[in-house]
Amino acid sequence: MIEITRETKNDWWEVEALYDLCFAPGRTALSSYRLRDGVDPLSELCFVARDADGTLGGVIRNWPVCVGGRMAILLGPVAVHPTRQGEGVGALLMRKALNRAHDLGWARVMLVGDYPYYKRFGFFKLEGVDMPPPTNPDRILGYNLTPGAWIGVSGEVTPAKDCKNLSRPQSIGHEQS
Repeated sequence: MIEITRETKNDWWEVEALYDLCFAPGRTALSSYRLRDGVDPLSELCFVARDADGTLGGVIRNWPVCVGGRMAILLGPVAVHPTRQGEGVGALLMRKALNRAHDLGWARVMLVGDYPYYKRFGFFKLEGVDMPPPTNPDRILGYNLTPGAWIGVSGEVTPAKDCKNLSRPQSIGHEQS
């Protein structure tokens, strides 16, 4: 039985160790990490999946970013311990994060990943959205938390602190209407 809870400060080292195990220590050299430098993750959207005995089975973190002047969530990284892969832990974490982001009023989510895997969650390839290099444009995916949220949104993906319309009451990240 897996229980999903919000990540806490006490989880940090264990979460980082799982990311290193799943992605290797060089993961921080990826372009998406440049968008995370100096920006806190969205704590309301960071979750851990644990077995009944407390063993960490999977994790997901989410970060605010700016896409062409509009706020979005950069989903990930999501990681599942090798002993728990294929059991649906990653899917549970994805659904938890997407549902919670919707409940908090976010409009759009993006990630860099394999379309054949993420399309089952409703992700689609984004056109005109530019991640820092070297990112394969075919791996830049979007998800609408509200209908049509990505329509007309294009441009460079930059850290959230660069977004002019940044409004984060209680550090949630709602867009101003």
